[in-house]
Amino acid sequence: MKTVLYNSALAFGLALLPVSKLEAAERPNIIVIMVDDMGFSDIGPYGSEISTPNLDKLAAGGVRFSQFYNTGRCCPTRATLMTGLYAHQAGMGWMTADQGEPGYTGRLNNRCVTIAETLRQAGYFTIMTGKWHLGFNHGVTPWGRGFDRSLNLPAGGLHFSNQTGPKGGSKLYMNGEEVSRDDPQFNPPWYGSDLWTEQGIKFLDEAIEEEKPFFWYLAHAAPHFPCMAPEETIAKYRGKYMKGWDQLREERYARQKLLGLIDPDWKLEPRPDPIPAWDTLSDEDKMRYDDMMAIYAAMIDEVDKNIGKLLSALKERNQLDNTLILFLSDNGGNAETGVRGRYEGDQPGDPHSNVFIGRCWAHLNNTPFRMYKHYNHEGGTSTPLIAHWPAQIQAKPGCSDWIDTPTHLIDIMATCVDLGQATYPETFGGEPIHPLPGQSLKPLLTGKGEWNERPLYWEHEGNAAIRVGDWKLVRKGGRGPWELFNLKTDRTEQNDLASQNPDQVETLKKQWRQWALASNVLPKPKK
Repeated sequence: MKTVLYNSALAFGLALLPVSKLEAAERPNIIVIMVDDMGFSDIGPYGSEISTPNLDKLAAGGVRFSQFYNTGRCCPTRATLMTGLYAHQAGMGWMTADQGEPGYTGRLNNRCVTIAETLRQAGYFTIMTGKWHLGFNHGVTPWGRGFDRSLNLPAGGLHFSNQTGPKGGSKLYMNGEEVSRDDPQFNPPWYGSDLWTEQGIKFLDEAIEEEKPFFWYLAHAAPHFPCMAPEETIAKYRGKYMKGWDQLREERYARQKLLGLIDPDWKLEPRPDPIPAWDTLSDEDKMRYDDMMAIYAAMIDEVDKNIGKLLSALKERNQLDNTLILFLSDNGGNAETGVRGRYEGDQPGDPHSNVFIGRCWAHLNNTPFRMYKHYNHEGGTSTPLIAHWPAQIQAKPGCSDWIDTPTHLIDIMATCVDLGQATYPETFGGEPIHPLPGQSLKPLLTGKGEWNERPLYWEHEGNAAIRVGDWKLVRKGGRGPWELFNLKTDRTEQNDLASQNPDQVETLKKQWRQWALASNVLPKPKK
C-alpha cells in the first residue's frame, strides 16, 4: 500500500507543529461527493439520457473508473468510505440497529478512525454536509468523529425544508446544535441538494481564511426515496420515459459500448420475468411510470446543477486546480417496493408526496448488470467513480480515460492519507485500530507508482461475494447457491461457471469464509 506512514514518535512531534502555508499548498483539497441510491448508468458519462452537463465536464477533465465498487447498501457503504475498513470491521455490517454482535453494532465503533479524524491531525479543515447515517441514534455524530464544521441530517430522505410525510420529521444539525429547517440563514424554502452545497461552500471559505487545505464530505440525500424535486425540473423530463424501460435500457447499453465503458461481448441482462414488457402496459400505467422516473431524473439533474455551483465556487477562489473531487454512489439502483413502485400524493414529486421508482426502473438504473441495492451481484455493488484533479490528473481523450482496475471504497481512506501526507494511526483514543485493507488510488490517478492486485470481499444480509482477479464467486441470500463468473468475459453475470469449476468454487468459498471470520462478518446476529 503506497501510503505515507511515519513512526509514532515522529508523527506525534509533527502533530504538534503548525502546518506551513507551503505544505498546505502542496497537498490537495479533497472533496468526496456521494449520492444516495443512484444506479450505475444514471449519469451521462456512464450512458444515461439524464442531463448531467457538469458531471460530463468533470469526467472530460479527469478520469472515470469502470470497475469501482461499493458495499451495496447505505450504512455499510458510508462506514467503509469514512473509515477505509470493511463495514463489519467498523461495526456497521447492517444498518443502525444494534444487533448484539461486534460486526453489527449499528454505529462506528472505537476500532476505527474516520478520514476527518485522520486528516484533521494532519492540519486539514474538515467539513461534512448532508446525510450522515453512521449511528447518530447511538451518539455517533459528525462533530464527534472529526469534522470541524457540519450541517447534517441524522439519516436521509429529507429533500425539502417544508417536507411532510414519512421523512418529514427529520431534524437538522449545524455544528452539533439542532437548528430549525426554517432558520433564515438557510434562505428557506430550500431544496436539499442546494442546501448541502451552498453551506459547504461557506464552510470551505472558513478553511481558506485559515489557510488550511480542506476535506469536504458532501453526502447528498438524492435520489433516495421519497423521490421529489422542484416542479420545473420534473417538467423537463415528463414524457421522455414514455419510451419505456425496454427501449431505454437498450439505448443506454448502446451508449455504454460506444463510450468504451463495457465490452461489446458482455450480454445485456434480459428483462426479469416479474417486470412486464412496456408495450403490455395500459396508457394510464405508462403515464404513471413515466412520471415516477421523471421525478427521479429531476433529482439527479438537481445534483448536477449543484456540482456546477461547486465547480464555479472553487474556480472563483482559485482552488479548483489543486482539489481532488471524487463522485460516486452508495449502492446500485433501488428495487424496493417491487414492480409497481409507489406513487402517492396529490402532486407526486412535491414535498408532501411519497414516490419510489421500484424494480422496473431500477432495472434501467443498473444497466447492463443484474440485481439491485442490497445484493452483491454487479448491479448492487457497482458505482460510477469520477476523479477530477487538474494539478495531477492528465485528462485523456474519448474512451481512453477509463480506469478498469478493480477498486473499492476501502481505497478512499488510503488515498486521503497518502495525498494528505497524514498518518494512519495504530491506536486512537487509547483503542487499537484495524489496519487498512485498501491502498491509495494515486498510482491509478496519476500514472505514477505501483498498484498491487488483491482480493475484494462483500457481505450484506447473507448476500456474499469475493473477487480474485477476473473471477467472482457470488451468492444471493445466506442459503442461496454460490455462482461463479469470469468478469473479463461476462461482467453482466449471465454464464454461471460453478458446476464446471467445483475446485475453484471451494477454494474461493474457503477464502471468503476466512475473511468473514477475521472481519466480524461472522458470527451473524440471531434473528
